[in-house]
Amino acid sequence: MEDKLITLAILTYSKAQILKNVLENEGIEAYIHNVNLIQPIVSSGVRLRIKETDLPRALKIIESSAWLSADILGGEGHKESPKENIPSKILIPVDFSAYSMKACEIGFHLAKRLHAQIALIHVYLTPMYTSALPYGDVFSYQISDEIGIKDTLNKVNEDLNELSQKIKEKITSGTLPNVEFSCTLKEGIPEEEIFRYSKEINPIIIIMGTRGKNQKDIDLIGSVAAEVIERSRIPVLAIPENTPFSDFNDIKHIAFLTNFDQRDLISFDSFIQGLSKYNFSVSLISDSKDAWGEIKLAGIKEYFKKQYPKLRINYDVINGEDILYSMDTYIKKNSIDVLALASYKRNIFSRLFNPSLARKMLFHSDTPLLVIK
Repeated sequence: MEDKLITLAILTYSKAQILKNVLENEGIEAYIHNVNLIQPIVSSGVRLRIKETDLPRALKIIESSAWLSADILGGEGHKESPKENIPSKILIPVDFSAYSMKACEIGFHLAKRLHAQIALIHVYLTPMYTSALPYGDVFSYQISDEIGIKDTLNKVNEDLNELSQKIKEKITSGTLPNVEFSCTLKEGIPEEEIFRYSKEINPIIIIMGTRGKNQKDIDLIGSVAAEVIERSRIPVLAIPENTPFSDFNDIKHIAFLTNFDQRDLISFDSFIQGLSKYNFSVSLISDSKDAWGEIKLAGIKEYFKKQYPKLRINYDVINGEDILYSMDTYIKKNSIDVLALASYKRNIFSRLFNPSLARKMLFHSDTPLLVIK
């Protein structure tokens, strides 16, 4: 099949040369067109073209400003320090509940397939925090003021050791795969400590257990899982307590929600590359209410078919005024195992007054939610 060239960007000649070098260093062939052959330096609006199959990888590069960083502009004198061969990690916040163990089961199987390590973290609140913060959420250990800080620390250490021992027993019995794991205990505000630890270890994904659709309405405001989904810059997999599977091998059908944003191409590529070792079909879905939306959805499907020829893809349009109810109906009718969607960074005001679809689905559905960044 002939791989046609497409225009990636229209840039000045100097910037096009920089981006061309960056792309070629990543193994992406790039060509500059419409150059003023007499005075190439003063050319304006030159086209940088690449092969269509390289588009998702190229978009990841130009979406970040790293290709125009001082290091790249520094020229040949700049040498990158060699990267250490550090194993990938999967971060799992735990609170010793049944849904935390479900997250561990899925995380350990995924880590085995991806040759990664598991990092478990538990964050506890001491009485000085709990007296000031009305948290009624998971991933925080709440103890009354009568119990001292020392007793609190002893209790959470005991529970964490018990969880570690339970995991070791499951590994010994063969229930869980033999994956290297570590346990970390932190004191403070749960989501803040999770973010801080995430920056330290740079995991490939965060897997969190949740209560699912039976959570109280007040949890919509203060859920740690929802905060992590909103603010994390790496993918997050939210696992409700009633999730029927414990291994991604059991996943047969994933729905990917798109709004036709260019960034969805990047997110979808990250999603497919991350789960390339598994066999499943994908349904592209949108809640667009006009005919043009369905045309765009069909076009995206054809593009993805070229990019990922081995992947089984179809598309559907979700109809109905209530998107959450329509999504729930669609998930049940089509036996969707996981709902995937892209989430983009939003400011604090939009998060307060217009909760994202990812946050709403987290509390509305009992289907695992994969949020791609």
